[in-house]
Parts: sequence; structure tokens; C-alpha cells
Amino acid sequence: MLVTADIGNTNIVLAIFDGEDFVTSFRVYTDIHKTSDEYFVIFNALFREGGVKAESVTSAIISSVVPNLTRSIEKNLRRLFGISPIVISHDVETGLKKETIPSELGSDLLCNLAYAHYRKPDEAVMVIDFGTALTLSAVDSDGSVFGCSIAPGLVTAVNALFGNTAQLPQVELKVPAKAMGRDSQESIRAGIMFGYAGLVDSMIERTEKEIGKKLYVIATGGLSQTISPLIKHVDEIDGLHTLRGLELISRLNS
Repeated sequence: MLVTADIGNTNIVLAIFDGEDFVTSFRVYTDIHKTSDEYFVIFNALFREGGVKAESVTSAIISSVVPNLTRSIEKNLRRLFGISPIVISHDVETGLKKETIPSELGSDLLCNLAYAHYRKPDEAVMVIDFGTALTLSAVDSDGSVFGCSIAPGLVTAVNALFGNTAQLPQVELKVPAKAMGRDSQESIRAGIMFGYAGLVDSMIERTEKEIGKKLYVIATGGLSQTISPLIKHVDEIDGLHTLRGLELISRLNS
């Protein structure tokens, strides 16, 4: 079995794959102040309670956008399973044209584009990841990376409103009934949900115009299920897309 670790700015997602099949996942709050030993205790408990036996794990791979935690998680996976994880960088094999990968492209986006190209090798594909940041990245049918655009994530935007205004409340993000709310919560939902749907649709259309071809659009990330019905151009929703990208890259580099 394979253990994947997706170290994000908000959460660390640990997943188990049996071959190409997803088995289960665990989510841990990202905290750069936790020691390596504290993470070991948490991971050990999660894997034990999840019925994951150390001897059944034969490989591991890490994607990290939090450099301060990469070494700690790598150390703990080695300690738990006695294996050396692959740490994703631009040097690993992804199935993409390496010379087209932007030097600052994050490893999570590399996973997204690798799996997108694997899934739809004959199409230009955009992956929209609704995470701490909203990222839109795209790859051509020949594996060339077009690039990406980045905006604050939906929850990040709401937290900014909540943290910097005296009277606006924290709200749960769900699809509002109307574009014009009659109270603070509905007004924030309308502005964020409809506003971001419009942002995404606009970016898809603008990208298609720039590249001169239609994009196949995959949505992933925490709020993809919630907001995707408001977006005209989404073809597929896959909450496991980034993790599947990790599994693919592990296979390509084994």
C-alpha cells in the first residue's frame, strides 16, 4: 500500500492507496509550531485507529507547500513505516513537459496537472482547486503547462471580512437564495458564492480565449461540491484529485 501526504497551509491530508484504489484518508490541522514528536503521536494514532498496519505500507510520497514541515513529515513517515518517501519537486517524473513547468509552481499544482493530463491526455484541461487559496492551473494536450492564477480562497476571503470588520459575522458558506441578501449572513454568502462563481467562469473564458481552445474543467478542494453548481463551465468534480495526482506520481517514479 501507498501512503500519500499532502501538506497544505490549512490541513495535512494523509491518504492510503491500495494500488490505484483510494482506501481512506485522515486530516490533521497544519501547525508549524508542533514538534516532530507531536506529529508522530498524532499520525501513529490515526493510522492505528484506521487499521493501517505498518508492514502493509511499501511506499510513501509527500507534496508540501509548507517547507518548514516537509522534513518533519518525511522523518515521521520513515519512522512509522521504515521507508524513504518521495518528496515531490520539479525533478520527479510527472508526465508533463518539464521545460514548460514554471519554476515557482507549487507541488500541489504539479499533482493537479499531472493527474489532469493523465485523465484527459487528448484535451486541454484546467483544474480549479478551492483550498486556502483558489488556484486555477491548466495543461495542454501535449503535456505543456500553460500556468496558473491564484486568488484568496473562499474561506480566506470570509475570514478576512470577519477579522477586519466590526459588525460582519462569521458565516457558513452555502448557496444563497438571491444575489441581494436582506441580512449580513445572506449578503456575505451572496457576495462570496456568486462573486467567486463569476470570477471562476470569467477566468475559464479568458483562458480559453488566450489559448484558442476549449478547456475540460475539473473542480477539486474543500468547497468544490458546494460552489460548482453555480459555475457554468465545470465538467467534473473530484474531491480526491490532488491525492490521485500524488498516487500517479508515485507510480511514475517507482
